[in-house]
Amino acid sequence: MKILFIGGTGTISAACSRLALARGFELTLLNRGRQPAWPGARQIIADISDAAATAEALGNECWDVVVDYIAYLPTEIEQRIALFRGRTAQFIFISSASAYQKPPGHFPITESTPLVNPFWDYSRNKIACEERLLRALQEENFPVTIIRPSWTYDERRITVPVNSKKSFTALDRLRRGQPVIVPGDGTSLWTMTHNSDFAKGLVGLLGHQGAIGQAFHITSDEVLSWNQIYEAVAAAAGAPKPKLVHIASDFITACLPEFAGGLHGDKAQSAVFDNTKIKRFVPDFVATTRFRDGIARSIQWFDADPARQEIDAEANRAWDKLIAAYERGLTAARSEFGR
Repeated sequence: MKILFIGGTGTISAACSRLALARGFELTLLNRGRQPAWPGARQIIADISDAAATAEALGNECWDVVVDYIAYLPTEIEQRIALFRGRTAQFIFISSASAYQKPPGHFPITESTPLVNPFWDYSRNKIACEERLLRALQEENFPVTIIRPSWTYDERRITVPVNSKKSFTALDRLRRGQPVIVPGDGTSLWTMTHNSDFAKGLVGLLGHQGAIGQAFHITSDEVLSWNQIYEAVAAAAGAPKPKLVHIASDFITACLPEFAGGLHGDKAQSAVFDNTKIKRFVPDFVATTRFRDGIARSIQWFDADPARQEIDAEANRAWDKLIAAYERGLTAARSEFGR
């Protein structure tokens, strides 16, 4: 089976590439060539944002399955439809579980949960992409399958809700016994999915004609609170008991507005998923990596090379300033109420 991955080296796509190759698929990666292709995969180097150059690079080839890991704007989807119309038997679009209604109207979240996210442009764009693809399915039988990952991680990131792109920063704070910020009271329930588990579901859908016109989320069944997640990271890192500072999301985003979309539109809400549908279509799908084990691998990856242990000094200063502002407000409130 001929498979084309648009991307192929990111957190999600890397695991899917490895598994697809292990299962014997003929895999081609279309990307800008900043990283070498996986052994056994062919690589076509082109910038997908340049439609003409991409069309030239792909030539007249056709594909059994095309998986797009990187599109998130409707204009990009319009280009993909034009590029792959009549050239693939299945087009898999990687959307996002953050597109589901926030807060959800019912639990657990299923694929029929409404797609409504008034807080995050990223999620609204993903919803618009899905709508355009489903219209293409209805109007011209464009063979789309939609996948909605929740927070999927690998060894290259420490997954806590208030962190920097230099994600070792939060781990360093935990090891130094510094306070870390937890949105709300830390009891919101969340689902962390290791990329190797996600890959089992996605690769199982490659070439599955019954999946055309369907949407799936692919997540772990393990559910943890944010408090438990921070505690698991600290335990795996050999850090002391974490100093968790619980701050309302409204307070966090008033001070650090860059977190507004990701908190109000996603991580401030509980996210528990019903995986019945993906298990029905891919009977051998099961998520086997517990978060405590997956995050331990992440920490080992960072510890293996000091060059990976980048610290975001600006983020540290902002978090310390936020914590100080919160504690001053708490002290003032206690004084005003005579406590």
